[in-house]
Amino acid sequence: MPLATASEAERVSPPLVPTVRRNVRDFPYWLVGIGGVVGWISYLTFTKDRYRTAFDRIIPGLRITAESALFGFLLALLLGLVIGLGRISRNVVLLNIAIFYIELVRGIPILVLIFTIAFVVVPATSDTFGFDISVISQQWRAIIALALIYAAYLAEVFRAGIESIPRGQTEAGRALGMSHGQTMRRIVLPQAVRNMIPAIGNDAIAMVKDTSLLSVLAVRELTQNARQIASTTFDFKATYMILVGVYMLLTVSLSMLLAWYRRRLGLDDRD
Repeated sequence: MPLATASEAERVSPPLVPTVRRNVRDFPYWLVGIGGVVGWISYLTFTKDRYRTAFDRIIPGLRITAESALFGFLLALLLGLVIGLGRISRNVVLLNIAIFYIELVRGIPILVLIFTIAFVVVPATSDTFGFDISVISQQWRAIIALALIYAAYLAEVFRAGIESIPRGQTEAGRALGMSHGQTMRRIVLPQAVRNMIPAIGNDAIAMVKDTSLLSVLAVRELTQNARQIASTTFDFKATYMILVGVYMLLTVSLSMLLAWYRRRLGLDDRD
């Protein structure tokens, strides 16, 4: 039986060197670094009393952080979709209202907006509709603020996602006798959401980090707990090292979950 030539052998099994190079290039060195930092903080937590004490006092704020991020992001998705549809509307009034809102929010620092919404917009709304403002806790004022802020950013995500769908899809829906709303709901949005998943996921992770700003309203989330511990014990090193470790675990876990979902959808653009 004749021996295979060199070119035939390469077709049967890929060259080893390019494979090794690709594996070396794609190896997640950054994840090893993150794991090292988290591992070191975990080691300090289990071996040193002051780190363990800081952890025990900070971690109860995780529930408030998770609740604020979850409810705030769900509200932001709903508002962002409405504003995003207004952003691509042919109605001049709706279009300009949407653009005005987006540019207004993007032109003001997040911290300033949180103060303004919590202490100006919410009280003014309660006076207008005649309900008792005391029923709105500081946490919910903060959630409303995050939702209104991120709605502007998500509106642009929805706009870009919808505009990424070829116009022929809309025309096909209209040719089948669907209304504009039916075409958007049944044809365009299901395809657009798939393209928007990476950007929506990134905004979700960003909101988790921005929940730390809720501490300015004295909401007892992770950062507020850490600030109170540091101000009473003056152990800034242990307190903020624990805080860094907790946020890193949260954000890296969410990033890895998003990366897995992108690969599942076939959106991973790596070679």
